[in-house]
Amino acid sequence: MIELKTPREIEEMKPAGRFVAGILKELQETTKVGTNLLEIDEFVHKKIVDRKGAESCYVDYAPDFGTGPFAHYICTSVNDAVLHGVPYDYSLKDGDLVSLDLAISVDGWVADSAVSFVVGKDPDPEDLRLIKCTEEALAAAIDVAKPGNRLGDISSTIGDIAREYGYPINLEFGGHGVGHIMHGDPHVPNDGRAHHGYKLREGLVIAIEPWFLKTTDEIYQDQKDGWTLRSSDGSRGAHSEHTIAITENGPIIFTDRTNL
Repeated sequence: MIELKTPREIEEMKPAGRFVAGILKELQETTKVGTNLLEIDEFVHKKIVDRKGAESCYVDYAPDFGTGPFAHYICTSVNDAVLHGVPYDYSLKDGDLVSLDLAISVDGWVADSAVSFVVGKDPDPEDLRLIKCTEEALAAAIDVAKPGNRLGDISSTIGDIAREYGYPINLEFGGHGVGHIMHGDPHVPNDGRAHHGYKLREGLVIAIEPWFLKTTDEIYQDQKDGWTLRSSDGSRGAHSEHTIAITENGPIIFTDRTNL
């Protein structure tokens, strides 16, 4: 069931968005060659413990697309891993492509966001191009998230940009409704038909999350942890995500990091 938020509820959701955005911004600024994925996880854990009213959306999360409880505080996907990456004892190397995905509840309201970047001094231009594609697709999708448009307008906008860049598109995982829970209706695929689907209304809060792999649309679940999704051919992936609210005055980006 799709739930629409009142103007008051949208205001109540903003602190969660700022909190998630602030953590991701700090992590992007401080994560470097030699940073261990478990250090990133512990950093987020401490932030949540120190913030009154904050709760992890990941610890004990056990949906049917994972194996058992996730049991960590952030998703850390590196190189050929693109989604649901479980933090483990790995220190980042020069040139690693890192995707961090974070969802936290603050005072009962959830915000969900993701960012991808390359660590080190000499990033591969093809990695930067892949990241740029996800960021452009996210920004363009947010621009069409207006009352009166259709869910297909968001999806088709993402898909069109991926095709312009020449990247395959996977439809197994995409954006979703956000509210008191992390994953709700509607599902927001990363491709679709313009002018079709659910009519966007004021008060709809969704996470939009373009993610692409360089040379394949096929993924597999890493059996070592039962969660991490990797490309079938070993090619790298990138992931960008924001939680937004649709309003009569245009979309509100709860997890915007630019003005923090």
